[in-house]
Amino acid sequence: MQVFNTPQRYGAVVQVLHWATVILVVAAWLLGTFGDDLPRGAARDAGLYIHMTAGLTVIAIMVLRMLWRTVDAPPAPEKTPLGPWLDRAGRLAHVVLYVLLIAVPAVGIAAQFARGRPVPLFGLGEIPSPWAADRAFARSVTEVHELLANTLLAVACLHAAAALAHHWLFRDRTLARMLPGAR
Repeated sequence: MQVFNTPQRYGAVVQVLHWATVILVVAAWLLGTFGDDLPRGAARDAGLYIHMTAGLTVIAIMVLRMLWRTVDAPPAPEKTPLGPWLDRAGRLAHVVLYVLLIAVPAVGIAAQFARGRPVPLFGLGEIPSPWAADRAFARSVTEVHELLANTLLAVACLHAAAALAHHWLFRDRTLARMLPGAR
């Protein structure tokens, strides 16, 4: 498998970053949505730690993706029977995804700080909260975090549905060129 993108498909670096992001977003969303159902104590603490670590990792991956994109342009969009408006919609969806992939964890960090709690850094240390705990503010920021996270999941599902539509309806290579090993 090639490391760099070609005009026909995405390279290994982009594919790994893409699928790692998918896994981390799904895991973080599940833990964020159902983490309170975990038993109190070590299990719930571990769930929250994994949730926050996934969010921080998504930010790191997004920085890598944006840097990588400056040196390795993506393949051109596949031609579709619906014309250029679909290309514009796809580009807009990608911009929205990128913004949400940064905004959701950033607002999550703000929510943690609003609780007066530190943000763990991959078990290597932590960033202390720069603010005193403020329960009302923390609740408000947490609600924004949840809304953005649910929006991210909805847009990601639309993104996946569009890839499947390209594959099954338009019968082009949009999906296949992001799948490892696909020809």
